[in-house]
Amino acid sequence: MTDTTTFLAYLPSPPQGVWYLGPIALRAYALCIIVGIVVAIVWGDRRWVARGGEKGTVLDIAVWAVPFGLIGGRLYHVATDWQKYFGDGADPIDALKIWEGGLGIWGAVAFGAVGAWIGCRRRGIPLPAFGDALAPAILLAQAIGRLGNWFNQELYGRETTLPWGLEIYERRNDAGQVSPGLIDGVSTGQVASIVHPTFLYELLWNVLIVVLLVVVDRRFRIGHGRLFALYVAGYSLGRFWIELMRTDAATQIAGIRINSFTSAIVFALGVAYFVFARKGREAPEELRPARARPAAAEDGAKPEDAAKPEDAAKPTAADEKAAAQPVDEVGKAKNRDH
Repeated sequence: MTDTTTFLAYLPSPPQGVWYLGPIALRAYALCIIVGIVVAIVWGDRRWVARGGEKGTVLDIAVWAVPFGLIGGRLYHVATDWQKYFGDGADPIDALKIWEGGLGIWGAVAFGAVGAWIGCRRRGIPLPAFGDALAPAILLAQAIGRLGNWFNQELYGRETTLPWGLEIYERRNDAGQVSPGLIDGVSTGQVASIVHPTFLYELLWNVLIVVLLVVVDRRFRIGHGRLFALYVAGYSLGRFWIELMRTDAATQIAGIRINSFTSAIVFALGVAYFVFARKGREAPEELRPARARPAAAEDGAKPEDAAKPEDAAKPTAADEKAAAQPVDEVGKAKNRDH
């Protein structure tokens, strides 16, 4: 056990990460994710409207993107840490226990993009523009979600003597087991170690990139998916060096954590898209959803059969016949109509 008297200051971990209201468990990890999603939807919708989109669009598309993102995030985590769930002595059922932590951001973004693509396609709006509007909001949601790692006492680095070192407490569960990694346990008050709070480093990095994205977007009016690419590249850059500090168990390739490889690859892809994608920003009318077609098309007629605006100016056969009649005959015809 580390002697805490040698430290001038330290960051405490929460004594517990779950509270019970009868049989209902309120988990801080889940609450942080939910708050992050709400913030992303509210702020993202405001940004979408400011760019010329229709209010409420983000919520409609989130119905597709959020479930896809959660599933993708969990699949990536399980796939890259498969030994934890399918190795010797592991219980595969644990792969379903998302409340214990474990959402890979790469899988969440990839699958979430698929869900967003479906939602955008249904509404007839461009996915790249939607991604640009949501980029800062998504990253802010990630920062909020990192607070859940604080409650779960996870995503930390090696031991440190720095004043902002994080206390990791021993926890005891209902069965009397004691371990720093017990998600549902209650703190024993005993400090297991003082470590680098890498979750906090990532949280602060995310906030820094959020500010950068907003400033760049306002100054250069970026569009066509380039701001989203900048978000991907910026986040990946920070995640790369933060991964090098982490000491929690993870799958490795040639002694390097797999997330470091992923960060480097995604960073390169993000930079490439940002450099080669179309410059400028979409016109506001491009962001509005596809409207209903003319009534003639709804009745089964071909769109080209619908009345065209210029047809309204053409004289009909009745008009031509009336014009050919003497003035007094036309007047009589009108009187008969009355």
